[in-house]
Amino acid sequence: MKLDDVFGIHEEALRLRARRSEVLASNLANADTPGYKARDFDFEAMLRKEMQPPVRLASTHSGHIKTDRSVVASTQMGYRIPQQPSLDGNTVEVEREQTEFSANAMRYQASLRFLDGRIKGLMLAIKGNG
Repeated sequence: MKLDDVFGIHEEALRLRARRSEVLASNLANADTPGYKARDFDFEAMLRKEMQPPVRLASTHSGHIKTDRSVVASTQMGYRIPQQPSLDGNTVEVEREQTEFSANAMRYQASLRFLDGRIKGLMLAIKGNG
């Protein structure tokens, strides 16, 4: 039995949700920064991409450009298009960011609960009934 099969997509989902929380928190923290452009990424598309077999590039020379090793590279994120542009060029809409942050946090908790249930089930199977 492979643990990847037991936990399914939830391990990767937690990583992506955590990264999205960081991005959304950064947007909220910069709500008053002139010229700041709100960022985000398509969670579902990223999860589909991450669940496919990885293709990794290896650098064979010290002069090669290093790849972005974060869960979601900055090049994979997009900029939000605001409903109501501000005069200072900031594209953060606080209400939208708060809503996205809350929804992301609830989905993160749901994945944690699912994993907790799976782990408890495995522990019960390992220990047996008595």
